[in-house]
Amino acid sequence: MTVPAPPFAVAARAVSVSKIYGSGPTAVRALDDVSVEFPAGRFTAIMGPSGSGKSTLMHCVAGLDTVTTGEVWIGDTALAGLDDKGLTAIRRDRVGFIFQNFNLIPTLTAAENIRLPLAISGRKADPEWFAYVVRTVGLADRLTHVPAELSGGQQQRVAVARALVSRPEVIFGDEPTGNLDSRSGTELLEFLRRSVDELQQSIVMVTHDARAASYADSVMFLADGKIVDELVRPSADDVLDKMKTMTA
Repeated sequence: MTVPAPPFAVAARAVSVSKIYGSGPTAVRALDDVSVEFPAGRFTAIMGPSGSGKSTLMHCVAGLDTVTTGEVWIGDTALAGLDDKGLTAIRRDRVGFIFQNFNLIPTLTAAENIRLPLAISGRKADPEWFAYVVRTVGLADRLTHVPAELSGGQQQRVAVARALVSRPEVIFGDEPTGNLDSRSGTELLEFLRRSVDELQQSIVMVTHDARAASYADSVMFLADGKIVDELVRPSADDVLDKMKTMTA
């Protein structure tokens, strides 16, 4: 089937974003004047030491958290100008999420879990696209199974298919391989790579795993709430070497 090109050159971006938790002497500056663009049709990984601000950055850019100062955009839409209803629509219709915990409904089949975001918004899945996504993630023979009947890797593939089925402009992954064994994690990463190469999907993934980051087109490194470096198509060893210099 024909896969449409991403609608915008930049899937998401942050402009001079700061995020401060608390106030006064106990305030914590999780992000410090960060500006970054996440290109459409590309796989970007975000890494950094614990407390560097990587998850905060992803949550702010995804519209899951608000910024203290600065601007966040999804495509051509500034999130700051949206009310709660508008933000909900962005998260439902234009953004996909893959979390470390699969967040599947235990009483629903794999097919029903995949279609759930569309059902909530009163839409139906395009049959051709649904079949294509299911076939790509290798779930065609598991659609009638409930989560308890699926392996961890299969459950995460259901979560990925659920994120893809609405054709979001960008998918955010927060440690998506964190609860998977090595084999299942590799299968998931290979699929995410294919979804970028074959489906023109835009992916932003927070990870602490150098091997996972090596599947990305580029890896951005945060420290103390700032972007301090970037590697393009690095190997796992390149990422490990960089992380060692940041934590030494």
